[in-house]
Parts: sequence; C-alpha cells; structure tokens
Amino acid sequence: MRGKITSVSVRRGQGAAADASQDFIAVEEPLQIRLNGRDLAITMRTPGHDRELAAGFLFTEAFLDRADQFAGIEDDDKGTVCVELAPGAQTVPEPVRNFYMTSSCGVCGKASIDALRAAGCTALESDHPRVDAPVLASLPDRLRASQPAFDRTGGLHAAGLFDRSGALLDVREDVGRHNAVDKLIGAALLAGRLPLDEHILMLSGRVSFELVQKALRARIPVIAAIGAPSSLAVETARRFSVTLAGFVRDGRFNVYSGHQRIVRASGGTGAE
Repeated sequence: MRGKITSVSVRRGQGAAADASQDFIAVEEPLQIRLNGRDLAITMRTPGHDRELAAGFLFTEAFLDRADQFAGIEDDDKGTVCVELAPGAQTVPEPVRNFYMTSSCGVCGKASIDALRAAGCTALESDHPRVDAPVLASLPDRLRASQPAFDRTGGLHAAGLFDRSGALLDVREDVGRHNAVDKLIGAALLAGRLPLDEHILMLSGRVSFELVQKALRARIPVIAAIGAPSSLAVETARRFSVTLAGFVRDGRFNVYSGHQRIVRASGGTGAE
C-alpha cells in the first residue's frame, strides 16, 4: 500500500473534549498521461498501477482498441506515464485536446449513447452469462474483504472483477471511481484477457454513465454496485443489453436492466 496512504495530524473530538492524534487518509496526486511525446490527459488519482490506468483510459475512452497497438508504456515514478504507439498504429479519434479529470468524474466528452455506437460499441448477448442471485448478493462482502487501503482510510473506491461463480479475479482501489475501473480494465488489456464477456464488475459506490461506458468497451455483461445508478447509466445499460444491479447490499439488490441474466433459486430470473 506504499504511496496510497499518508498520515496527518488531527484533533479527535467528543463533546467539548479534543485530543491530538494521527489519522490515515488516501493519497490523491496528479498523473500526466503522454502519448507519443504529447501531453494527452491529467487525472487526479491514488498512486499505484499507473501503467494500467493509462492503458485502461486509452482503451475505455476508445483511443485504442487492442494491446498490440502499444509499443511501450513507461512509468517514471514521478507522476508521468509515457505511452508509445506501435508502428502504423493510430488513435481513434486522433487526440486534439488535453483532458483534465478530477477524481470524482470521468471524461464527459462521450456523454451520449450515439457516441458509444460511433466508437464501435454494440449490444451484448442478452441472456449470457447467467448469474445465480445468491452469488450476486454475496459480491459486496467479497469485494470489501479485498480492500486493505479502504480498511485504513475509508476513502477509496474499489472495482472488482468476478467470474460468474463469484470468485474474485482482480481488484483495484482509487480515490476516483473511474480510475479504479480503468486500472482494472487496463490490467486485463495488458494481460491479453479482453473481452471480459464472462465476467461481473462489482463497484463500491454508485454507477454513472461513464462507468457503464467503460464496462461496455470491455464487453462486461454484468455490473453490480452498492450504490444507485444514474438515469443515463440505466438507459445505456438497457440499450446495450448490460445487466445493471444497484443497491446490492444486505442480501438484496435492484435490477434495472438485463434481469434475464440473474437466476433465482427457483429457476426464474430477476431480483430476489
């Protein structure tokens, strides 16, 4: 967890009394992403897995489509990741401006469903894979058990990748929800594991449009979240046949899209 957590002095108060103490908080620092020697994006993130973050950002924002389009990704450990394209590889679209991303939201330039279609996103197979409802309900506890930095700070979002049986395959934490997802997808991209069309994405917070967009780029068919979805997240999930479950907690959940993939104990589909 080196670099993810720092300690600061605080005054702990209860009633009229206050005592000096130390508290652990999540680190938030800028990361510069450079593409072929040009500044492309700056994101506020929690340090760690920066190469994966850069790769995931370029993929989920549809600048690049495949791992073989990368000639190299170098992290200088000083807050910059330099990405070099393979000979003949071109970004789509050609980057024409710099992006600045806070830790609270992703890039908003693709905030339309038509733009996703233009980027090559197509609807997923509507009834595959099937996921047992008890498995879906169990994911928050399994994700929570894999968050060591959150245990100490309470200040990091998590994105976990599960198989349909509920086995945790990978997890990433970050102060930014979109960064955690980019790190997770970037890791799969660099390892040659895309598409993720047999997997479940579990999120520790709410679900907004850009998170559904990123999952769709990786062909993830099931998204589950502890928090609520936005209206555009639901609309996008329905348009592209993504299963979207929110308020997954305490053994219950709401299915907003793609209920046919969720199998109840009785053999039917939908939320329990």
